[in-house]
Amino acid sequence: MNIISAHQLRDLQENKAIVIVDARGGADAYDRYSAGHLENALFADLETDLSQKTDNPANGGRHPLPEPAAFGKLLGRLGISPEKTVIAYDDKKGANAAARFWWMLKAAGHEKAYVVSGGLDALVSAGFTVTQQITETQAANDYPVTEWIWPIVHADFVAQAASNPEFLVIDVRENYRYLGESEPIDLVAGHIPGAVNIPFMSNLEADGTFRSAEKLAERYSSAIAGRNPENVIVHCGSGVTACHTLLALEEAGFSGAGLYVGSWSEWSRNDRPIATANS
Repeated sequence: MNIISAHQLRDLQENKAIVIVDARGGADAYDRYSAGHLENALFADLETDLSQKTDNPANGGRHPLPEPAAFGKLLGRLGISPEKTVIAYDDKKGANAAARFWWMLKAAGHEKAYVVSGGLDALVSAGFTVTQQITETQAANDYPVTEWIWPIVHADFVAQAASNPEFLVIDVRENYRYLGESEPIDLVAGHIPGAVNIPFMSNLEADGTFRSAEKLAERYSSAIAGRNPENVIVHCGSGVTACHTLLALEEAGFSGAGLYVGSWSEWSRNDRPIATANS
């Protein structure tokens, strides 16, 4: 289990070895956290904590991963040690920074990492107290992270995989972006030739909570179509919401899929082939 409900979090709160992390992205991420977050929730910033700053998205995309040792320092600052249970939520239904944080924890070798289904909205609906009081961290030693142990793939490998029927490249962006009808963030519209579009929002029910593991398994079984899950590659615009689908795949029982961190933000800046609905 990698996804928990708001009610399950309530049952876990008696656990003294629990760390709750409010992960958010955007220039005003800390302001939003300060305006209202769960009691005792610590803050992690997608832009500065869960990504490495870059002036060149053509090399690694808009949200490249930080060095593993830098992530280990962040975990130590948050008081996270290997035996702790870590619960992450965000204000995007779990679709954004919380899923990225979960993926990074698992890729660092942390065992007990979970995302709250429905994020902050679900927690508020379940009656959790929201506060503006900033939680003081109980710092620990730097977490021993020396490498990312979950699979990360790069553009050349993606290019080969997208034309190989034994592999599946999943683009989780909204369909209009995949089709190349418009592109609100990156420089060029379209998609990687050979990639299939399964928007990350299809992992969610209408209320913004994750679909059950059974429903997710049913959905992805047809797409994976008997392939080895380790031959599945997931990407988005910048390697963040792709983690939402990697979380869904893990919950559905399909372990081992790779993350293309650079994603469309890198691919589209390197004169690589681009497909659209008309090509």
